[in-house]
Amino acid sequence: MTVIALLSVAPVTEGSMAGEVAKAVDALEEFDVSYETNPMGTVIEAESTEELFAAARAAHEAVDADRVSTVLKVDDKRASDESASEKVAAVERELGREPHSS
Repeated sequence: MTVIALLSVAPVTEGSMAGEVAKAVDALEEFDVSYETNPMGTVIEAESTEELFAAARAAHEAVDADRVSTVLKVDDKRASDESASEKVAAVERELGREPHSS
């Protein structure tokens, strides 16, 4: 089974959040997950919900702030092992091109 999630962890603060977001992303290295960070969050793939939730918790706890905002959207497709890249490839096939503007 492959579990895919979109994770967004950020301190509630003024100014740049990059340093604290980097701590959250770095915390994922301790887990058996693959991930890719984009401007709106980090897509994570794991073999189990246990590993995914543990990684998300570690990312949340890695942020050193008085207030932390975390959003986690999970796709637990239990009858399929479709990866995040396969989901994007399916959209590419339908579009007949890559799913972004030039």
